[in-house]
Amino acid sequence: MKTVYIETSVISYLTARPSAGLVTAAHQQITREWWDNCRTRFESFISPLVLDEASRGDPAAAAIRLAAVKELAILEATESALVLVDALVNEGALPAKAMDDATHVAIAAVHNVDYLVTWNCRHIDNAETKPLIRSVCAIHGYTCPEICTPEELMGDSL
Repeated sequence: MKTVYIETSVISYLTARPSAGLVTAAHQQITREWWDNCRTRFESFISPLVLDEASRGDPAAAAIRLAAVKELAILEATESALVLVDALVNEGALPAKAMDDATHVAIAAVHNVDYLVTWNCRHIDNAETKPLIRSVCAIHGYTCPEICTPEELMGDSL
């Protein structure tokens, strides 16, 4: 079974109140469909960072986010992952302000996860940054997970 690291933006789209914005509403619907119909094809993981990010903000909304991920296995931020975080930032794959994003990528890479699913297209699932992320991971001896949105990981379910 292939593995997937579920980044916090996916959990946020999954559990948020329906948006009036067309694009956000579409992302929410796609996320729910992926979660309900496709996620079980993968062994799913999160990290302590996902738990931390999901617990922020409105307490009621945070409780819903945390309930959604309570059954998922947790990958730890090992010393190797922290070294890779620094490399992703210091070697220019991700900006310093995106340290948490680098942490998601590093944890997934160090634990040899097949896919990192995200709606963060500013820093993580970005056509300009993905080649840089892959390069830094490879230079440091890791295979970068395939970074994609839930829509891209739906297979024949569309």
